[in-house]
Amino acid sequence: MAASGVNDSAQIAAVLDSFRLGGRVALVTGAGRGLGRAMAIALGGAGADLALCDVNRPDLDAVADELRTLGRRALPLEVDVALDSQVEAMVAQIAGEFGRLDILVNNAGVTSRSPLEDLPEEDWERVMRVNLGGLFHCCKWAARQLISQGRGGSIINVASISGLVGNRGGDNSHYCASKGGVIALTRSLAVEWARHAIRVNALAPGYFVTPMTDRLKQRDPNFYRELIGRIPLGRFGRGIDLAGAVVFLASDASAFVTGHVLVLDGGYTAW
Repeated sequence: MAASGVNDSAQIAAVLDSFRLGGRVALVTGAGRGLGRAMAIALGGAGADLALCDVNRPDLDAVADELRTLGRRALPLEVDVALDSQVEAMVAQIAGEFGRLDILVNNAGVTSRSPLEDLPEEDWERVMRVNLGGLFHCCKWAARQLISQGRGGSIINVASISGLVGNRGGDNSHYCASKGGVIALTRSLAVEWARHAIRVNALAPGYFVTPMTDRLKQRDPNFYRELIGRIPLGRFGRGIDLAGAVVFLASDASAFVTGHVLVLDGGYTAW
C-alpha cells in the first residue's frame, strides 16, 4: 500500500508539473486589455516570459508592468498584426530578445455591427484583415521560428462561439465568418504542422465581460439581459475563466491535444 501511495503521489506531482511553463516564452496578440490581458497574466502566472502585442502602447505597458511584478520578463510591442512586415519584424525581435519562442496566442481581433445587406465593404475587409489575415501572419512567422528551433510548440487561436453558431443579434455575420475561418485554419494547421510537433488548437469563448460587451450593455440593456438568460450558468464569463484553459493548451498537460476547439460559454451552445 505504501509503495502504491508513493507512486500515486509521484504521478499527481508529474501531472501538476506538466502545467508549468517555466523557461518558456509566449507571444500574446491583442494583449493590452480584455481577454488578451487575462491570458497573458495567466501564462505569466504559470511561469512563462511574455511578448505582448497590441496597437495601443499605453495598455501594453500596463500589462507588462503587471507581469514584471510576478517576476516575469515582459516585452511590449506596438504592432498591427494585419501588416505582414510588422509581424515578421516582431517575431525576429522576440527571438533576438528571448532567444526562443514556444507559445503563440492569437487573440487580436475587431468587430463591427451591421446587417449584412447594409454592411460597408470596408467593414468586411477590416474584420477579415485583422481576425483572419492577422492570425495567418502570426501563425506563419511564429511557425517558421518554431520549426527552426526544432522543439515543437503550441499555437492557440482565439475563435468564438460565433464561428460555430449563428449570432443571436443577427448583425455581425462578417465577424462570424472570420471566426469560422479561424476554426477551419486551426484544424488544417494542426494536421499540417504535427510533423514538427507544433500543436494548434482554438479557444471558442462565448459571452465574456469585455469592453466590447460593455458597449452592448449600454446600447441595448434588454438584449444584454436576454443573453444572460440564455446562459445556463447565468452569467457572462470573466477573464479568470480563460486562465486554466489557455495554460492547459499552452503546456505539456495537453501534449496529445491538437486540432481541438475548446468552447468556454457557460453552456450557451448546449441548448
